[in-house]
Parts: sequence; C-alpha cells; structure tokens
Amino acid sequence: MLQQSSLFATADFGFRPCLVLPNNTKNPFFSSSMDLKPTHTKLPTFTPASSSSRSLNQALACRASRDSHVTPPPGGDGLAAVVHGLSETIVGVLGGGQLGRMLCQAASQMAIKVMVLDPQESCPASRLAYDHMVGSFDDSATVQEFAKRCGVLTVEIEHVDVETLEKLEQQGVDCQPKASTIRIIQDKYLQKVHFSRHDIPLPEFMQIDDLEGAKRAGNLFDYPLMIKSKRLAYDGRGNAVAKSEHDLSSAVTALGGFDRGLYVEKWAPFVKELAVIVARGRDNSIVCYPVVETIHKENICHIVKAPANVPWKIRKLATDIASRAISSLEGAGVFAVELFLTEDDQILLNEVAPRPHNSGHHTIESCYTSQYEQHLRAVVGLPLGDPSMKTPAAIMYNLLGEDEGEAGFHLAHQVIGRALSIPGATVHWYDKPDMRKQRKMGHITIVGPSMGNVEKALDSMLNDKISDSQSTATPRVGIIMGSDSDLPVMKDAAKVLNMFEVPHEVRIVSAHRTPDWMHSYALSAQERGIQVIIAGAGGAAHLPGMVAASTPLPVIGVPVRASTLDGVDSVLSILQMPRGVPVATVAINNATNAGLLAVRMLAVCDADLLARISQYQEDTKSEVLAKDEKLQKVGWESYLNP
Repeated sequence: MLQQSSLFATADFGFRPCLVLPNNTKNPFFSSSMDLKPTHTKLPTFTPASSSSRSLNQALACRASRDSHVTPPPGGDGLAAVVHGLSETIVGVLGGGQLGRMLCQAASQMAIKVMVLDPQESCPASRLAYDHMVGSFDDSATVQEFAKRCGVLTVEIEHVDVETLEKLEQQGVDCQPKASTIRIIQDKYLQKVHFSRHDIPLPEFMQIDDLEGAKRAGNLFDYPLMIKSKRLAYDGRGNAVAKSEHDLSSAVTALGGFDRGLYVEKWAPFVKELAVIVARGRDNSIVCYPVVETIHKENICHIVKAPANVPWKIRKLATDIASRAISSLEGAGVFAVELFLTEDDQILLNEVAPRPHNSGHHTIESCYTSQYEQHLRAVVGLPLGDPSMKTPAAIMYNLLGEDEGEAGFHLAHQVIGRALSIPGATVHWYDKPDMRKQRKMGHITIVGPSMGNVEKALDSMLNDKISDSQSTATPRVGIIMGSDSDLPVMKDAAKVLNMFEVPHEVRIVSAHRTPDWMHSYALSAQERGIQVIIAGAGGAAHLPGMVAASTPLPVIGVPVRASTLDGVDSVLSILQMPRGVPVATVAINNATNAGLLAVRMLAVCDADLLARISQYQEDTKSEVLAKDEKLQKVGWESYLNP
C-alpha cells in the first residue's frame, strides 16, 4: 500500500488550486505572460529575493483538500488569480546532464517548470529546460544566484558545493534532499559510517592514511582488497583493486595518493549486483521500485534487468534494507541504493545516490510512475506515484561510446537503427555534442512479456538478427505430452490457439522416460516467455503434477483416454494432486477446452484477446440460434436427413 502525504489523506479528496496572490500583490518573478518564455541565462543579474517573496513562491506548491473552493487568506481582500497547474513551484536542478534532461521531459507532462544550472551551454537538459543558467554547480556565488530563481532546489549530481547548500538552508531556501544528506553521500567513507550506525549491512571497511595502514587492512581483510577514494568517485572512477600486498602502493598511486582521502573495503564475494530505487516524500513516506539486477562493463552500468531474477525472499530483503537506508537520511526525492547479493544470500549495501539513477532509466517505459516523475512529485510535495511495473519484464541497455568522434556516432546509430525495428524497444538519445569512449550517450529500453523475450530482443539488436527475431514469435503457451500417441488429442488445443493467434509450442516431454528434460522444461518455461502450460495426462497422469511442482505457471491437465479405464484414471489422478500443487483439468480428451481456458487466462491482461474471446462467445451463440431456427423451419426429420 502506498503511503501518501497527510495532506492527501482524506478519502474523497480532490485537487484544488492553491492560494496565490492577493489583488494588490504582483508576482515577484513574472511581470507579464511574456516572462514565461524559456531562456538561457549566461550572465545573471538577479535581484536578491526577499524572504517574503521566497516564502510566497514556495507556497505556490499545489495542495489537495476536501474543499471544493478556495478560501482567501485571513485579512486579505480576495484572489486575483488561481493556479490551475499541479504546481507553480520552480524546481531548480544543480546539473544539466542526461538525468536533468529526463527530469525536464517528465516535468513537461505535468507542466512543472524546471531550471538547470550547468557549466556547458549545450548540456543535454539545455534545450528542454524552462531555463538554463550557464555556470558551475560547485561554485558558491553561482549556486546562490541560481537559488534566488527557484522555489525548491534539488540535484542530478551529488558533487556540488554542500557548504553553500547548508548556508542556503539557513537562509530559508528549500533544498530536497537536505544538505545533510548530500554531505553524507558525497563522502563514501562517511556514507559507510552513517549506515553502519543505523545497522545497515555493509562490507567491512576502514580508513587508511598511509601504506602501513593499508597493509594492516590487508592483513585484517585479506586479498583481493578494494581501495576507494572517499570523494568524487563514480562509474568505477576512484576505485582500485589490490590483489596482494605488492599491489598496494601502485593502487594507492593510481587513486592520487593518501592525501586524496582513501579507505578500504573487504572484498564482497557477490554473485549479483542489485539496485533499488527508493522514493521519499516530504512527509517521510517511502515507496520502493522493484529490485533490479545491474550488469557493469568496465565499472560502468551497462545493462539493467527488471525485475531481478532472484527469489522473492531476496527481493524482500533487498527492499527492506534499501528502505531502512533511505529512512535514515533527510529530505525528499528519489534515491538509488546499490547492493551486493553474496553467495550465502546476504544483501550488503554498496552505495547510495541521492537522485535519479542509471538503474532506474527503465522505469520510464516499464513502471506506472517513472523515477523522474517520482522525483518531481517528491520534491514539490505532490503525492508519490505507483512504482510497480506495468510490464512483466524490461531491459535497459546503456549506449556507451565505442569509439571517439564520428566513428563512435556511426556505431551508436547502427545500434539505434536496429532498435527502432524491435517491438517494445524505446530509444533515448541524450544529444551530447561530443562522443568519447565509454561516455554515456543514450540508452535503449526493451519491454516484453518475459525476461527471456526481452533478452532475445536485446541479443538480436546487438548482433544484427532483427529479421530472425521478428519472424518467430515467442510462445506464450506450452503444449506438452508424454508420447506422440497423445498428439491426436492434444492437437485440438493447438487448433484453438491458432484460431486466436496465440503463439505456442508443442513438445514431447515424458515424466518417466526423460525426467531431467521435463524438469528443465518446467524451470525454463517462464524465462522463455511461456505463461500457461497445457499437459496431456495419459495413464497415471504424472506429467501435469510433476510439471506444476516445478513451475509457478498455471498448468492445465488434459486427461487422455487410454486403452484401459477410458481415461478415468487420469481424471482421478489430476483431481487428487496434493495440496500446494494445483492442476486445472478438463473433460477426458477435451483439449479444445484446455486451449480455450489458456486463452481466457491470457486474456485477463490482454485486451485484444479478451475482445476476441467475447466475439467467440457471440459467434457460438449465433451458431446455436441459427441451428434452432433451421430446426424449427425444416423439422427434426429433415434436419437429421438433409
């Protein structure tokens, strides 16, 4: 259940415009509608805003109420205007990279104004932002000038001047997340200390100040040893691995020496890297996105799989740790929590980012509320949105520079061209003017009915197999039988699926003769995109039950008439499956109904199939009525002997 702000807690609330300005008050930021035109400010000459005008601007955030009218403020003389949008708070973003660009894209859907501060005139967010101030986001004077134009200040990069943010907060500037959170996260060692104090599981760590300290850490933690810079470390920068004591000196030198500020972590023998995007509202409410798996290339996030292919208990544990970690920080916004899954099923926190993150790019296409919309909702004070996935599976592929300059652009455009031919694929190009190796230039998200399906599409895109991938649809139903002698019965299920154009496969899977193959088929079915299994049940009917015990998918058993007992033994066997191993059944030899039942199951989440099922019912009704009409017209004797 989503936890919403107490401002929206009433059962029958509706949005109402928030109070704006009395009749005799002019808007301190816009003198006319002409001022709404986006600009790119290079040399700001702002007039310092008074505390009253700043408070007024911050108060423009829209609120919800049970009341259907707006009450003028006490002592006021009415309202000159009413805010009709979701919020009139101007969101200032420190940084105008690809994250800022996607924040602007989300903001445009809700007509929220986003200003960015970035030193590059042609930064990715520049063409989409309401305003772009060209300047450094780690320069104190520039940040202070920028803050005067904003109702709330947030970040798309944590490497900002935190001392300035603290000073601005003391002056009443609304920073989300809080400067205290940015300070903790900027310093990875301080992060570890903070989360350790809040009982968040972590790899063991310690500060090192000299080579002797590094050697002591090696003796304590053993090798390989991870050495990290405390600050300005991301995308693998600032990390070095010492495989033995002999490597310590060179690893420290590669990181810039001890003066830079270093610490070490005990090597985490992880089997997967996971991540959880966590959103925190102004009222401290928390919502978590589904756990994802991240795959790195040269320490840069390369592929994200959503949801992660891990057991439910691991997903729950990862979500709980991520939620507790973010609850220990201050301020609203979206946070990314990177985690390690170890060989013994432990979850260890790696690090946290106080902003939207690469591991959440897929949410734009795969979730009801993208991480970018969620971040805006959180910092402005709107209710948090639904973070759940609206598609069964998604893969995000980072478009990293493969070469310098034009050659790199050419290679990237080849991949994009193939992606545009893949159903379910969406291309995001960040419009960066320069191409460099390993630079993040864009990403592609592929959504589909299963992880196997989207992985196949990704492989096709990367290896130029588009024509092959499009010619064969991924099966949604598996029809299996223990022997080809069952095929004359089971073919009727295939005919029904053909009629409804449902992709399917027909396989011989014997519970007795090929038990390993049967088990492998059941385990792999879901990953390959199978959503329902129809199993022919001859004789003792072991196949449906044994398959159902090995897969979470629904299994429909079809009792097949054998040479003895006429299939009654199969029906009784299916009906007596032990508790916890459900198998649906149909009448003996009635594979037609099994096919129809499979279509109905799929139609629950498929509007086209649901409409076709309804049409099928109408058609069968019409057939019956036509037969009755003919019977009444010609009589039963002629009907039987036409």
